[in-house]
Amino acid sequence: MNIQQMKYVVAVDDHGSFGAAAQASYIGQSTLSTMIARLEDELELKIFDRKYKPIKITNEGKVIIKQLRLVLDEIKNFNDVVGSLKGAEEGEIKIGVIPTVAPYLMPHVVNTITRSFPKVLFEISEMTTDQILDEIQHRRLDIGILSTPLDHSDLIEHHLYNEPFYLFDAGKSVTDKVVNADTIDCSRLWLMDEGHCLRNQVENICELRKKSDVLRNIEYKSGSIDTLMRFVKANKGVTLLPYLATLDLAKADKSFLKSFTAPAPARSIGIVVHRHFVKNKFLKSFASEIIKVVNPLFKNVTQTQNIFTPV
Repeated sequence: MNIQQMKYVVAVDDHGSFGAAAQASYIGQSTLSTMIARLEDELELKIFDRKYKPIKITNEGKVIIKQLRLVLDEIKNFNDVVGSLKGAEEGEIKIGVIPTVAPYLMPHVVNTITRSFPKVLFEISEMTTDQILDEIQHRRLDIGILSTPLDHSDLIEHHLYNEPFYLFDAGKSVTDKVVNADTIDCSRLWLMDEGHCLRNQVENICELRKKSDVLRNIEYKSGSIDTLMRFVKANKGVTLLPYLATLDLAKADKSFLKSFTAPAPARSIGIVVHRHFVKNKFLKSFASEIIKVVNPLFKNVTQTQNIFTPV
């Protein structure tokens, strides 16, 4: 038994077929199948039942795969510890970022982190909060950047910055540039799709759960702020935007922005890792680089804030 055989077995479980696993592993399907068959012969147990399409995992295979994942996690941890002891900041780091942060934060920080960590291969993906938490718990993701606090027993959180919300009112029903959250016309309010923590925060800010009379005969499930804004403008509606999403708006769109009276509603953005994440020196440097880039972007944000949690 070798590490590569273990990885091939887990790849088949992840991708649901020998073909997809082979493609993801950059080898031929016959080679992958042969390697797994040799492992099964060595164990004298069948992990996969090849008679079924899509392939089925045997009862014994489920137990074996669960254990293989633990073994591979420990091997990765061991390699990370050795690298940390050597002071090396290298290898692959997989990062998940929520969609309401990724387009507005990552373009500012990508050049900085790639220059600061030239031997690290960064793989960055947009994911919902639930996806990030699941991937980190299964050790398929190293770092999550999302709205905190989450108070999850398996996770460690590192604060990056607080980000206020702004009202985006495409109907211009309110002429004041500073408004109170209590005055938002909820009948004109558009929200993100379920599953996005931003939706939960906006619902809490506007106390929508207490306002059952807020009805609309269309519900469009938007997964991006850009799409959400298009609907808001087309329907002369309102929504709430996080501060970084407002920086690059067109001049015409900025005319729809209104800040909130203090304490302004805001969210906390942080880094989340598994409690067994061992590249702590890298993590501290990585967070520091992001904070150095982001702090100047908030130089004009001075009002007292009221942080709304993502759950």
